[in-house]
Amino acid sequence: MDIYQKKSRWKIYLAIAGIAIMLISMMFTNYLANKLAKDERTKVDLFFKAVQSSNDPNRHPEDNYTMEIDVVQSIQDIPIIMVNEAGKIDPQNSTFPEGADLEKELQKIKDSGFKPIEGGEGYGAYAYYKQTRILTLLQYFPWIQAFLFLAFIGIGYIAFSIARKAEQDQVWVGMAKETAHQLGTPISAIIAWLENLKLMKSEDEETMEIVTELEHDVERLNLIADRFSKIGSTPKLEELSVAFQLSECRQYMEKRAPRKVSFEFPDDNQGFMARINPPLFNWVIENLIRNALDAMGGKGVITATIIEDNTHITIDLSDTGSGIPANKLKTVFEPGFTTKKRGWGLGLSLAKRIIESYHSGKIFVKSSIMNEGTTFTIKLLKSQ
Repeated sequence: MDIYQKKSRWKIYLAIAGIAIMLISMMFTNYLANKLAKDERTKVDLFFKAVQSSNDPNRHPEDNYTMEIDVVQSIQDIPIIMVNEAGKIDPQNSTFPEGADLEKELQKIKDSGFKPIEGGEGYGAYAYYKQTRILTLLQYFPWIQAFLFLAFIGIGYIAFSIARKAEQDQVWVGMAKETAHQLGTPISAIIAWLENLKLMKSEDEETMEIVTELEHDVERLNLIADRFSKIGSTPKLEELSVAFQLSECRQYMEKRAPRKVSFEFPDDNQGFMARINPPLFNWVIENLIRNALDAMGGKGVITATIIEDNTHITIDLSDTGSGIPANKLKTVFEPGFTTKKRGWGLGLSLAKRIIESYHSGKIFVKSSIMNEGTTFTIKLLKSQ
């Protein structure tokens, strides 16, 4: 199991734990809301009975009404409307705030589908009421809580991702610049030794041929050091032919590819002008070709096509290799991703940074079919 599978599983576990906590909280809050709703209905029922009892015409005028009065006064926090048998509202025994339009409030309660508490014979027939503000807030609280929880998770994830990306960027920049610095000393020494060798063996043709090849390799090392030194700084972009740059990369990689691998690239004179940095752009293309060669196992076809529209130049680079597993497609540009037994898995991560951060373009896997091949797409802004 690679690092990204482990990370994905941890994300799933944390998501499940978060959802479980949220559901338990919602269930408990809903339980409290239902219990409070039952208590409120019980209180209204007591209020209704107390009002009916105090207005019972069969009771003796000298009876003690203290209990009924205490009950009525203790339930003033619940908005109640008393309606008699004739359907008329009794404002005297209603607990809505003074000045409230009882007719409108009653209609709202009826429209909500509320079932009133029904009384018996005598004074009062129905008691309508609205739930208290506390109960209303308690019923909405689980949804507010869920929203805040999801918002917190979302903001936290974004903040963590930004911080992690910034940290990764600092690591890549530091590694790249340190690599360029470390390469500088041996390259300078090799150049000095080659110059010395030229002076010592200038008449030896065989030695001079070797020196010439070594000079080409030193030039390559200088190019690699220059590429690394540009990571982290703003590179200079030039208006150049994309087709010509692809041709240069093809020529270099074709000499190092197995004989059974063929290249189908557009002519270098086709143009397709875009603002690019040649060393860094060529690095991306060479890296994609190198990955294609590894995926094809020594034989196959590497194809490059260029499409131009009003705003972009699109490059499709395809191979006939083994393809990328579907469960790996989302992590191909993550640092550390590799399908090889050797390697650090930094090539595609750096390629993404070069294209998107330095060239304001896009790079992605257009398609990948197991045992048939993969197509990478690069989109660059067209020169105006």
